[in-house]
Amino acid sequence: MRALRALRRAVPAASRSSSSSSSSSSSSPAVGRPRRRAWEASLSPLERVRRLLPPEEAAAVSRCAAAAAPAPSQGPEEEEEEEEGGEMDEMAATTAAPRGGVVEAAGALPAPFRAGELALAELRKKDRTLKVMCRLASGAVLAGPGGVLPHDDIIGQMPGQVLQTSAGKRLLLRRPSLEEYVLLMPRGPTIAYPKDVSAMLMMMDVHPGDTVLETGSGSGAMSLFLSRAVGPKGRVISYEIRDDHHNLAKKNYRHWRTAWEIGHMDEWPDNVDFILRDISTAAADMKSVTLDAIVLDMLNPQSALPVVHPSLKQGGVCAVYLANITQVIDLLDRIRTCKLPFLCERIVEVTHRNWLVLPAKIKDCKSSQMVETQENIEEPLQKEYEEIHIEDQAVLKESEYNGSLSDDAETYQSVPYVARPSYWQEGHSAFLTKLRKFRPLLS
Repeated sequence: MRALRALRRAVPAASRSSSSSSSSSSSSPAVGRPRRRAWEASLSPLERVRRLLPPEEAAAVSRCAAAAAPAPSQGPEEEEEEEEGGEMDEMAATTAAPRGGVVEAAGALPAPFRAGELALAELRKKDRTLKVMCRLASGAVLAGPGGVLPHDDIIGQMPGQVLQTSAGKRLLLRRPSLEEYVLLMPRGPTIAYPKDVSAMLMMMDVHPGDTVLETGSGSGAMSLFLSRAVGPKGRVISYEIRDDHHNLAKKNYRHWRTAWEIGHMDEWPDNVDFILRDISTAAADMKSVTLDAIVLDMLNPQSALPVVHPSLKQGGVCAVYLANITQVIDLLDRIRTCKLPFLCERIVEVTHRNWLVLPAKIKDCKSSQMVETQENIEEPLQKEYEEIHIEDQAVLKESEYNGSLSDDAETYQSVPYVARPSYWQEGHSAFLTKLRKFRPLLS
Protein backbone atom coordinates (compact mmCIF):
# COMPACT_ATOMS: atom_id res chain seq x y z
CA MET A 1 0.00 0.00 0.00
CA ARG A 2 2.83 2.37 0.81
CA ALA A 3 4.37 1.68 -2.57
CA LEU A 4 1.08 2.38 -4.37
CA ARG A 5 0.58 5.63 -2.47
CA ALA A 6 4.11 6.71 -3.24
CA LEU A 7 3.59 5.81 -6.87
CA ARG A 8 0.43 7.94 -7.03
CA ARG A 9 2.32 10.88 -5.55
CA ALA A 10 5.27 10.36 -7.89
CA VAL A 11 3.22 10.35 -11.12
CA PRO A 12 1.89 13.94 -10.82
CA ALA A 13 5.26 15.18 -9.63
CA ALA A 14 6.99 13.53 -12.57
CA SER A 15 4.44 14.97 -14.98
CA ARG A 16 4.87 18.44 -13.51
CA SER A 17 8.63 18.20 -13.65
CA SER A 18 8.57 16.93 -17.21
CA SER A 19 6.19 19.70 -18.28
CA SER A 20 8.32 22.35 -16.59
CA SER A 21 11.49 20.99 -18.12
CA SER A 22 9.88 20.86 -21.54
CA SER A 23 8.63 24.45 -21.21
CA SER A 24 12.01 25.70 -20.06
CA SER A 25 13.77 23.87 -22.82
CA SER A 26 11.35 25.29 -25.38
CA SER A 27 11.86 28.80 -24.08
CA SER A 28 15.63 28.62 -23.88
CA PRO A 29 17.04 25.75 -25.90
CA ALA A 30 20.58 24.69 -25.13
CA VAL A 31 23.14 25.51 -27.73
CA GLY A 32 24.84 22.49 -29.29
CA ARG A 33 22.65 19.91 -27.47
CA PRO A 34 20.04 17.86 -29.37
CA ARG A 35 16.50 18.40 -28.24
CA ARG A 36 15.14 15.49 -26.17
CA ARG A 37 11.63 14.23 -26.77
CA ALA A 38 9.06 13.93 -23.99
CA TRP A 39 8.97 10.12 -24.01
CA GLU A 40 12.76 10.03 -23.72
CA ALA A 41 12.71 12.12 -20.53
CA SER A 42 9.88 10.23 -18.78
CA LEU A 43 10.43 7.01 -16.83
CA SER A 44 8.79 3.73 -17.51
CA PRO A 45 6.27 2.36 -14.94
CA LEU A 46 8.70 -0.37 -13.97
CA GLU A 47 11.48 2.13 -13.36
CA ARG A 48 9.18 4.25 -11.25
CA VAL A 49 8.20 1.29 -9.06
CA ARG A 50 11.83 0.16 -8.81
CA ARG A 51 12.90 3.54 -7.46
CA LEU A 52 10.27 3.37 -4.73
CA LEU A 53 11.30 -0.09 -3.49
CA PRO A 54 14.08 -0.88 -1.05
CA PRO A 55 17.52 -1.54 -2.64
CA GLU A 56 17.38 -5.33 -2.18
CA GLU A 57 13.92 -5.66 -3.73
CA ALA A 58 14.79 -3.18 -6.50
CA ALA A 59 17.84 -5.26 -7.46
CA ALA A 60 15.72 -8.41 -7.60
CA VAL A 61 13.16 -6.65 -9.84
CA SER A 62 15.95 -5.47 -12.15
CA ARG A 63 17.38 -8.97 -12.49
CA CYS A 64 13.96 -10.42 -13.32
CA ALA A 65 13.30 -7.68 -15.86
CA ALA A 66 16.70 -8.19 -17.50
CA ALA A 67 16.13 -11.95 -17.76
CA ALA A 68 12.68 -11.54 -19.33
CA ALA A 69 13.58 -8.66 -21.64
CA PRO A 70 14.04 -9.41 -25.38
CA ALA A 71 17.28 -8.83 -27.22
CA PRO A 72 18.08 -5.14 -27.64
CA SER A 73 16.91 -3.76 -30.92
CA GLN A 74 19.48 -2.41 -33.27
CA GLY A 75 19.50 1.07 -34.54
CA PRO A 76 18.37 1.86 -38.06
CA GLU A 77 21.94 2.26 -39.27
CA GLU A 78 23.00 -1.09 -37.79
CA GLU A 79 19.93 -2.80 -39.28
CA GLU A 80 20.71 -1.34 -42.69
CA GLU A 81 24.32 -2.48 -42.40
CA GLU A 82 23.20 -5.98 -41.38
CA GLU A 83 20.72 -6.17 -44.26
CA GLU A 84 23.37 -5.00 -46.69
CA GLY A 85 25.79 -7.56 -45.25
CA GLY A 86 23.21 -10.32 -45.66
CA GLU A 87 22.56 -9.26 -49.23
CA MET A 88 26.29 -9.23 -49.93
CA ASP A 89 26.62 -12.72 -48.43
CA GLU A 90 23.77 -13.97 -50.61
CA MET A 91 25.31 -12.33 -53.68
CA ALA A 92 28.67 -13.87 -52.85
CA ALA A 93 27.05 -17.26 -52.39
CA THR A 94 25.21 -16.97 -55.69
CA THR A 95 28.32 -15.79 -57.52
CA ALA A 96 30.47 -18.53 -56.02
CA ALA A 97 27.87 -21.28 -56.44
CA PRO A 98 27.64 -21.34 -60.24
CA ARG A 99 31.03 -22.94 -60.63
CA GLY A 100 30.11 -25.94 -58.52
CA GLY A 101 26.41 -25.72 -59.37
CA VAL A 102 27.01 -25.67 -63.09
CA VAL A 103 29.20 -28.72 -62.85
CA GLU A 104 26.53 -30.55 -60.89
CA ALA A 105 23.80 -29.49 -63.31
CA ALA A 106 25.96 -30.42 -66.26
CA GLY A 107 26.50 -33.86 -64.77
CA ALA A 108 22.75 -34.32 -64.40
CA LEU A 109 22.03 -33.29 -67.99
CA PRO A 110 22.06 -36.10 -70.57
CA ALA A 111 25.19 -36.32 -72.65
CA PRO A 112 25.04 -36.86 -76.42
CA PHE A 113 25.37 -40.32 -77.89
CA ARG A 114 28.92 -41.58 -78.25
CA ALA A 115 30.42 -44.50 -80.07
CA GLY A 116 30.43 -47.69 -78.03
CA GLU A 117 27.29 -47.11 -75.97
CA LEU A 118 23.82 -48.57 -76.36
CA ALA A 119 20.98 -46.82 -78.18
CA LEU A 120 17.31 -47.77 -78.24
CA ALA A 121 15.21 -46.90 -81.29
CA GLU A 122 11.41 -46.91 -81.05
CA LEU A 123 9.27 -47.30 -84.17
CA ARG A 124 5.57 -46.76 -83.54
CA LYS A 125 3.25 -48.69 -85.81
CA LYS A 126 -0.51 -49.07 -85.92
CA ASP A 127 -0.94 -51.61 -83.15
CA ARG A 128 2.46 -51.93 -81.53
CA THR A 129 5.74 -50.25 -80.74
CA LEU A 130 8.89 -51.90 -82.03
CA LYS A 131 11.99 -51.43 -79.91
CA VAL A 132 15.40 -51.99 -81.44
CA MET A 133 18.62 -51.90 -79.41
CA CYS A 134 22.05 -51.54 -80.97
CA ARG A 135 25.60 -50.68 -79.98
CA LEU A 136 26.76 -47.52 -81.74
CA ALA A 137 29.83 -47.78 -83.96
CA SER A 138 31.18 -45.40 -86.57
CA GLY A 139 30.38 -46.64 -90.08
CA ALA A 140 27.66 -49.09 -88.96
CA VAL A 141 23.97 -48.81 -89.78
CA LEU A 142 20.77 -49.54 -87.91
CA ALA A 143 18.65 -51.75 -90.19
CA GLY A 144 15.13 -52.76 -89.32
CA PRO A 145 11.51 -52.76 -90.48
CA GLY A 146 11.50 -48.95 -90.63
CA GLY A 147 14.46 -48.66 -92.97
CA VAL A 148 18.15 -47.89 -92.54
CA LEU A 149 19.65 -45.26 -90.25
CA PRO A 150 23.45 -44.78 -90.14
CA HIS A 151 25.04 -44.82 -86.70
CA ASP A 152 26.97 -41.67 -87.63
CA ASP A 153 23.65 -39.80 -87.74
CA ILE A 154 22.93 -40.94 -84.17
CA ILE A 155 26.37 -40.28 -82.67
CA GLY A 156 26.50 -36.73 -81.38
CA GLN A 157 22.74 -36.37 -81.06
CA MET A 158 21.00 -35.89 -77.72
CA PRO A 159 18.76 -38.69 -76.42
CA GLY A 160 15.06 -38.12 -76.90
CA GLN A 161 15.28 -36.85 -80.48
CA VAL A 162 13.36 -38.19 -83.45
CA LEU A 163 15.38 -39.12 -86.54
CA GLN A 164 14.15 -40.19 -89.95
CA THR A 165 15.24 -43.41 -91.68
CA SER A 166 15.91 -43.96 -95.35
CA ALA A 167 12.32 -45.20 -95.78
CA GLY A 168 10.86 -42.06 -94.21
CA LYS A 169 9.99 -43.67 -90.88
CA ARG A 170 10.54 -41.69 -87.71
CA LEU A 171 12.54 -43.29 -84.91
CA LEU A 172 12.70 -42.05 -81.33
CA LEU A 173 16.30 -42.49 -80.10
CA ARG A 174 17.16 -42.76 -76.42
CA ARG A 175 19.24 -44.77 -73.99
CA PRO A 176 17.73 -48.05 -72.81
CA SER A 177 16.83 -48.58 -69.19
CA LEU A 178 18.08 -51.62 -67.31
CA GLU A 179 14.66 -53.24 -67.65
CA GLU A 180 14.73 -52.80 -71.43
CA TYR A 181 18.31 -54.01 -71.66
CA VAL A 182 17.61 -57.32 -69.93
CA LEU A 183 14.59 -57.88 -72.19
CA LEU A 184 16.52 -57.14 -75.39
CA MET A 185 19.97 -58.52 -74.59
CA PRO A 186 21.08 -61.91 -75.96
CA ARG A 187 19.79 -64.68 -73.75
CA GLY A 188 20.30 -68.39 -73.41
CA PRO A 189 17.98 -69.61 -70.66
CA THR A 190 14.78 -67.83 -69.76
CA ILE A 191 15.55 -64.70 -67.78
CA ALA A 192 13.97 -63.57 -64.55
CA TYR A 193 11.57 -60.93 -65.79
CA PRO A 194 11.76 -57.44 -64.26
CA LYS A 195 8.34 -57.74 -62.63
CA ASP A 196 9.55 -60.82 -60.72
CA VAL A 197 12.97 -59.34 -59.99
CA SER A 198 11.47 -56.25 -58.36
CA ALA A 199 9.26 -58.43 -56.15
CA MET A 200 12.23 -60.56 -55.10
CA LEU A 201 14.30 -57.50 -54.23
CA MET A 202 11.47 -56.32 -52.00
CA MET A 203 11.27 -59.75 -50.39
CA MET A 204 14.96 -59.80 -49.53
CA ASP A 205 15.05 -56.12 -48.51
CA VAL A 206 18.46 -55.66 -50.13
CA HIS A 207 20.40 -52.59 -49.00
CA PRO A 208 23.56 -50.94 -50.36
CA GLY A 209 26.56 -52.75 -48.93
CA ASP A 210 24.89 -56.17 -48.60
CA THR A 211 26.43 -59.45 -49.70
CA VAL A 212 24.01 -61.52 -51.76
CA LEU A 213 24.43 -65.04 -53.14
CA GLU A 214 22.86 -65.97 -56.47
CA THR A 215 22.70 -69.53 -57.70
CA GLY A 216 21.98 -69.79 -61.40
CA SER A 217 23.53 -66.87 -63.31
CA GLY A 218 21.53 -67.67 -66.44
CA SER A 219 21.73 -64.75 -68.86
CA GLY A 220 22.79 -62.27 -66.18
CA ALA A 221 19.50 -60.40 -65.68
CA MET A 222 19.25 -60.99 -61.93
CA SER A 223 22.96 -60.28 -61.51
CA LEU A 224 22.55 -56.81 -63.02
CA PHE A 225 19.64 -55.86 -60.78
CA LEU A 226 21.45 -57.16 -57.70
CA SER A 227 24.58 -55.26 -58.69
CA ARG A 228 22.63 -52.01 -58.72
CA ALA A 229 20.83 -52.82 -55.46
CA VAL A 230 23.94 -53.57 -53.34
CA GLY A 231 25.91 -50.62 -54.74
CA PRO A 232 29.69 -50.12 -54.92
CA LYS A 233 30.25 -51.26 -51.33
CA GLY A 234 28.21 -54.45 -51.74
CA ARG A 235 29.03 -57.79 -53.30
CA VAL A 236 27.15 -60.30 -55.44
CA ILE A 237 28.38 -63.91 -55.69
CA SER A 238 26.85 -65.67 -58.69
CA TYR A 239 27.26 -69.44 -59.20
CA GLU A 240 26.54 -71.19 -62.50
CA ILE A 241 27.04 -74.84 -63.40
CA ARG A 242 26.86 -74.49 -67.20
CA ASP A 243 29.79 -73.01 -69.08
CA ASP A 244 27.73 -71.38 -71.86
CA HIS A 245 25.40 -69.69 -69.39
CA HIS A 246 28.36 -68.55 -67.32
CA ASN A 247 30.05 -66.90 -70.30
CA LEU A 248 26.83 -65.30 -71.52
CA ALA A 249 26.08 -63.78 -68.12
CA LYS A 250 29.58 -62.32 -67.89
CA LYS A 251 29.32 -60.93 -71.43
CA ASN A 252 25.97 -59.23 -70.85
CA TYR A 253 27.17 -57.78 -67.57
CA ARG A 254 30.36 -56.47 -69.16
CA HIS A 255 28.53 -54.91 -72.11
CA TRP A 256 26.14 -53.04 -69.82
CA ARG A 257 28.97 -51.72 -67.65
CA THR A 258 30.94 -50.53 -70.67
CA ALA A 259 27.97 -48.74 -72.22
CA TRP A 260 27.05 -47.17 -68.88
CA GLU A 261 30.51 -45.74 -68.32
CA ILE A 262 30.54 -44.18 -71.81
CA GLY A 263 27.15 -42.49 -71.52
CA HIS A 264 27.19 -41.47 -67.84
CA MET A 265 29.42 -39.48 -65.52
CA ASP A 266 29.71 -42.20 -62.87
CA GLU A 267 30.85 -45.80 -63.23
CA TRP A 268 28.72 -48.88 -62.84
CA PRO A 269 30.01 -50.86 -59.84
CA ASP A 270 32.16 -53.90 -60.60
CA ASN A 271 30.77 -55.93 -57.71
CA VAL A 272 29.66 -59.27 -59.23
CA ASP A 273 31.84 -62.39 -58.94
CA PHE A 274 30.80 -64.97 -61.54
CA ILE A 275 31.88 -68.47 -60.46
CA LEU A 276 31.62 -71.52 -62.71
CA ARG A 277 30.86 -74.26 -60.19
CA ASP A 278 28.06 -76.38 -58.83
CA ILE A 279 26.73 -74.75 -55.68
CA SER A 280 26.09 -78.12 -54.05
CA THR A 281 29.87 -78.74 -54.00
CA ALA A 282 30.81 -75.28 -52.69
CA ALA A 283 30.39 -75.91 -48.97
CA ALA A 284 34.00 -74.96 -48.31
CA ASP A 285 33.56 -71.61 -50.08
CA MET A 286 30.43 -70.79 -48.10
CA LYS A 287 32.22 -71.09 -44.76
CA SER A 288 34.26 -67.95 -45.38
CA VAL A 289 31.37 -65.58 -46.22
CA THR A 290 28.40 -64.12 -44.37
CA LEU A 291 25.38 -63.61 -46.55
CA ASP A 292 22.64 -61.02 -46.09
CA ALA A 293 20.31 -62.64 -48.64
CA ILE A 294 20.16 -65.57 -51.08
CA VAL A 295 18.53 -65.93 -54.50
CA LEU A 296 17.94 -69.44 -55.83
CA ASP A 297 17.07 -69.66 -59.54
CA MET A 298 17.71 -73.29 -60.44
CA LEU A 299 15.86 -76.51 -61.21
CA ASN A 300 16.46 -78.15 -57.81
CA PRO A 301 16.87 -75.40 -55.22
CA GLN A 302 16.30 -77.87 -52.40
CA SER A 303 19.72 -79.39 -53.13
CA ALA A 304 21.44 -76.04 -52.46
CA LEU A 305 19.69 -75.15 -49.20
CA PRO A 306 21.76 -77.47 -46.94
CA VAL A 307 24.95 -75.91 -48.34
CA VAL A 308 24.07 -72.24 -48.25
CA HIS A 309 21.93 -71.88 -45.13
CA PRO A 310 24.84 -71.92 -42.61
CA SER A 311 26.28 -68.76 -44.24
CA LEU A 312 22.98 -66.87 -44.19
CA LYS A 313 22.59 -64.51 -41.25
CA GLN A 314 19.85 -65.13 -38.70
CA GLY A 315 16.63 -63.61 -39.94
CA GLY A 316 17.92 -63.42 -43.51
CA VAL A 317 15.69 -64.16 -46.48
CA CYS A 318 16.16 -66.76 -49.18
CA ALA A 319 14.06 -65.96 -52.26
CA VAL A 320 13.40 -68.90 -54.59
CA TYR A 321 12.34 -68.46 -58.22
CA LEU A 322 10.31 -71.46 -59.41
CA ALA A 323 8.48 -72.06 -62.69
CA ASN A 324 5.57 -74.21 -61.48
CA ILE A 325 3.76 -75.02 -58.26
CA THR A 326 4.98 -78.62 -58.12
CA GLN A 327 8.51 -77.32 -57.60
CA VAL A 328 7.24 -75.28 -54.68
CA ILE A 329 5.76 -78.41 -53.12
CA ASP A 330 9.01 -80.33 -53.53
CA LEU A 331 10.94 -77.47 -51.95
CA LEU A 332 8.70 -77.23 -48.90
CA ASP A 333 8.70 -80.99 -48.46
CA ARG A 334 12.50 -81.06 -48.48
CA ILE A 335 12.64 -78.32 -45.85
CA ARG A 336 10.23 -80.28 -43.66
CA THR A 337 11.94 -83.66 -43.99
CA CYS A 338 15.47 -82.32 -43.56
CA LYS A 339 14.38 -79.98 -40.73
CA LEU A 340 16.11 -76.98 -42.26
CA PRO A 341 15.85 -73.75 -40.27
CA PHE A 342 13.55 -71.97 -42.72
CA LEU A 343 10.03 -70.61 -42.41
CA CYS A 344 7.95 -70.16 -45.55
CA GLU A 345 6.46 -66.69 -45.23
CA ARG A 346 4.97 -66.10 -48.66
CA ILE A 347 4.35 -67.75 -52.02
CA VAL A 348 3.32 -65.21 -54.62
CA GLU A 349 2.68 -65.12 -58.34
CA VAL A 350 3.28 -61.71 -59.87
CA THR A 351 0.91 -60.85 -62.70
CA HIS A 352 0.55 -57.67 -64.69
CA ARG A 353 -2.57 -56.66 -66.60
CA ASN A 354 -2.12 -54.33 -69.53
CA TRP A 355 -4.81 -51.78 -70.32
CA LEU A 356 -5.72 -49.60 -73.27
CA VAL A 357 -7.01 -46.06 -72.71
CA LEU A 358 -7.86 -44.37 -76.02
CA PRO A 359 -10.01 -41.55 -77.37
CA ALA A 360 -13.29 -42.84 -78.83
CA LYS A 361 -14.45 -42.17 -82.35
CA ILE A 362 -17.98 -40.81 -82.80
CA LYS A 363 -19.65 -41.89 -86.05
CA ASP A 364 -22.13 -39.56 -87.78
CA CYS A 365 -22.51 -37.47 -84.60
CA LYS A 366 -24.63 -40.20 -83.02
CA SER A 367 -24.47 -41.66 -79.55
CA SER A 368 -22.91 -44.85 -80.82
CA GLN A 369 -19.15 -44.83 -80.35
CA MET A 370 -16.60 -47.00 -81.97
CA VAL A 371 -13.06 -47.36 -80.73
CA GLU A 372 -10.55 -48.08 -83.44
CA THR A 373 -7.47 -49.26 -81.63
CA GLN A 374 -6.27 -51.09 -84.71
CA GLU A 375 -5.19 -53.86 -82.40
CA ASN A 376 -7.04 -56.50 -84.39
CA ILE A 377 -5.14 -55.63 -87.55
CA GLU A 378 -2.47 -58.26 -87.79
CA GLU A 379 0.70 -57.57 -89.71
CA PRO A 380 3.27 -60.24 -90.48
CA LEU A 381 6.43 -59.73 -88.43
CA GLN A 382 9.65 -59.62 -90.33
CA LYS A 383 11.77 -62.58 -89.34
CA GLU A 384 15.04 -61.26 -90.67
CA TYR A 385 15.28 -58.80 -87.78
CA GLU A 386 15.83 -60.59 -84.51
CA GLU A 387 16.39 -57.90 -81.87
CA ILE A 388 12.79 -56.67 -81.76
CA HIS A 389 10.72 -56.51 -78.59
CA ILE A 390 7.01 -56.01 -79.17
CA GLU A 391 4.82 -54.24 -76.65
CA ASP A 392 1.09 -53.69 -76.92
CA GLN A 393 0.74 -49.93 -77.03
CA ALA A 394 -2.18 -48.55 -79.00
CA VAL A 395 -1.18 -45.42 -80.88
CA LEU A 396 -3.79 -43.29 -82.56
CA LYS A 397 -2.46 -41.11 -85.35
CA GLU A 398 -3.02 -37.42 -84.94
CA SER A 399 -4.54 -36.96 -88.39
CA GLU A 400 -7.05 -39.80 -87.90
CA TYR A 401 -7.86 -38.55 -84.43
CA ASN A 402 -8.63 -34.99 -85.54
CA GLY A 403 -10.72 -36.18 -88.46
CA SER A 404 -12.81 -38.52 -86.32
CA LEU A 405 -14.15 -35.94 -83.89
CA SER A 406 -17.64 -34.57 -84.19
CA ASP A 407 -18.40 -30.88 -84.43
CA ASP A 408 -19.47 -30.73 -80.79
CA ALA A 409 -16.27 -32.36 -79.62
CA GLU A 410 -14.18 -29.90 -81.65
CA THR A 411 -16.16 -26.97 -80.29
CA TYR A 412 -16.06 -27.84 -76.60
CA GLN A 413 -12.79 -29.84 -76.68
CA SER A 414 -14.52 -32.73 -74.88
CA VAL A 415 -13.36 -36.11 -76.10
CA PRO A 416 -14.84 -39.36 -74.76
CA TYR A 417 -12.40 -42.06 -73.78
CA VAL A 418 -12.74 -45.84 -73.65
CA ALA A 419 -10.66 -47.95 -71.25
CA ARG A 420 -10.48 -51.74 -71.40
CA PRO A 421 -7.98 -54.55 -70.84
CA SER A 422 -5.67 -55.17 -73.74
CA TYR A 423 -6.05 -58.25 -75.92
CA TRP A 424 -2.34 -58.95 -75.50
CA GLN A 425 -1.26 -59.92 -71.99
CA GLU A 426 2.04 -61.23 -70.68
CA GLY A 427 1.84 -65.00 -70.48
CA HIS A 428 5.02 -65.58 -68.49
CA SER A 429 4.52 -66.36 -64.84
CA ALA A 430 6.59 -67.70 -61.97
CA PHE A 431 6.15 -68.58 -58.30
CA LEU A 432 8.25 -66.63 -55.83
CA THR A 433 8.81 -68.29 -52.47
CA LYS A 434 10.06 -66.31 -49.49
CA LEU A 435 11.98 -68.34 -46.89
CA ARG A 436 13.09 -66.78 -43.61
CA LYS A 437 15.94 -68.30 -41.63
CA PHE A 438 15.33 -68.71 -37.90
CA ARG A 439 17.24 -70.04 -34.93
CA PRO A 440 15.68 -73.33 -33.75
CA LEU A 441 14.90 -73.78 -30.07
CA LEU A 442 17.30 -75.90 -28.07
CA SER A 443 15.66 -79.06 -26.73
